Amino acid sequence: MRFCVNGGVSAGIHYGVYVLAMQLIQIDIAYSVGYVVSFIYNYFMTCYWTFHARPTWMRLLGFSGSHAVNYLIHVVLFHLLTQWGVHRLLAPVLVLMVAVPTNFLILRFVYRNKKRDEKGNDFASRLQ
Repeated sequence: MRFCVNGGVSAGIHYGVYVLAMQLIQIDIAYSVGYVVSFIYNYFMTCYWTFHARPTWMRLLGFSGSHAVNYLIHVVLFHLLTQWGVHRLLAPVLVLMVAVPTNFLILRFVYRNKKRDEKGNDFASRLQ
């Protein structure tokens, strides 16, 4: 449930920044700007609220890696949809329908060892 709420707020931030920015800059760049702003919010909320984990460099690396894949999905789908004539306000919504479940699965993998991390029983936690 927390993932859904956090994802919904992140998606809202992404969409809101995109809609505002597309008034000033090209829509592909506006879409990326919205993604970056929502990424910053999403990282901290995913750590603190969604998975009850402290932000660490290792988690940021894993989160960034998952979002690199997620960003590629976003950009490719957004570009294809807008090229196929989908309205620029609808295309981001359709992209989210694919990207959100994919990102959840990737992040679940990154945060799955939370209990071991907190106890310091794995290699990654000793690096932090």
